Amino acid sequence: MPSVFKLPALRSLGDLADHEPVIVIDTREQVPLSFSRLHSVRRMLTTGDYSVRGLEQLFAVERKSIADLASCCLGQNRERFERELHRLRGFRFKRLLVVGSEEEIYRCRYHSSISPKAVLATLAAFEARYDCAVVFRPSPEVAARQIESWAFWFAREMVEVVNDLWRARESV
Repeated sequence: MPSVFKLPALRSLGDLADHEPVIVIDTREQVPLSFSRLHSVRRMLTTGDYSVRGLEQLFAVERKSIADLASCCLGQNRERFERELHRLRGFRFKRLLVVGSEEEIYRCRYHSSISPKAVLATLAAFEARYDCAVVFRPSPEVAARQIESWAFWFAREMVEVVNDLWRARESV
């Protein structure tokens, strides 16, 4: 059965034709997500926790749990986390993927004295300041599927750009 995740490369692009994107998982990820539809490899990434092989300078997803957010947003790790978000600004595709729900934040389901309003306001400020969308997904499985979808569609768009360049060269 053919994969729905094959890239639409022109035959003249050789090995790129019909390849599937490969997800890169940062080696520092303590408990990496498990991917079922795309292959993955472990490599050190300079920015983010997940990327696409060959597109590591363009695509990055930073993953956080609800518990991580309280310490990253307003806690002792805020400066380090903001440096990470600042580095993401140069990426064409960047996301802060939160495994959990806003409801968990509203119900204070994290170990911190930081108020839910402060956590959510900081996330909104980070979205505006660093041009990085914050996306909530309810479970690690759903988060992994989301990354697979983003990886495929971003890689597909990059292949389309190359295809357009190739077609333009051929029409001269």
